[in-house]
Amino acid sequence: MRRVLLNLSGLVTLVIAVFPVYWMVLTAFKPTKDILSETPAFWPAHPTFEHFHTAVTTAGFWQFWRNSLTVTVSAVLLALVVAMLAAFAVARLTWRGRRAFTLLVFIAQMAPWEALLVSIFIISRDTGMLDKLSMLSLIYFMSTLPFTIVTLRGFLAAIPADLEEAALMDGCSRVSAFRRVVFPLLAPGLMATSLFGFITAWNEFAFANALIIKNQADRTLPVWLSSFGNVYGTDWGATMAASTLFMLPVLLVFLILQRRVATGMVAGAVKG
Repeated sequence: MRRVLLNLSGLVTLVIAVFPVYWMVLTAFKPTKDILSETPAFWPAHPTFEHFHTAVTTAGFWQFWRNSLTVTVSAVLLALVVAMLAAFAVARLTWRGRRAFTLLVFIAQMAPWEALLVSIFIISRDTGMLDKLSMLSLIYFMSTLPFTIVTLRGFLAAIPADLEEAALMDGCSRVSAFRRVVFPLLAPGLMATSLFGFITAWNEFAFANALIIKNQADRTLPVWLSSFGNVYGTDWGATMAASTLFMLPVLLVFLILQRRVATGMVAGAVKG
């Protein structure tokens, strides 16, 4: 009975979480008359791509798509490189201030970034970085860096140091041992953190809306989607189609990486 109740609660949670997404995609394929019907169907009798055509042909759609992709990918790659080096230093090396540095990383991870919006806006204004995608990439990099360091530190701690020491005894340098031994085993951690960073940067709205003011051509997809809803407020089909298109990259990245984020790949790698 306990297992049945747990399964039922899990099923209810799944339905509650998935139903809004299902209804969004369903509305995107419905004709306008079916969307405004008093008795909405759970599946469109005559699916249409008209709303997707309206969303795609909206002025600047592909420009904003490219902006979001550029900002997200650059922030994730930069965070992975810096966090990988920092996590290696924390997990493998002994140096003064290591515990204090780790504590500061955890504090930065817990800090709400929205509370820093005004401060970052003033810094961007005073340094001439307003309305620049590079500033947005830097902010996303800083916001995802603490989580990336903490996660990669855990993955590095799970990799036996004996493997690296064996490579050093065989003549590898520290860099070569990391590249040949540690880096391949660190792949699950890199995948997991890149997935988190991609989702965080892709969906971020507050900083993109506050820092891109004058140059509207540098807006990202979340900001464009909010303005799209204002312009086409009564066209629910086009709005839902735009939301579906906005969701697709995150869904594709998750489907590609979800099998690679499992841990325990190094279990039994060292034999006594």
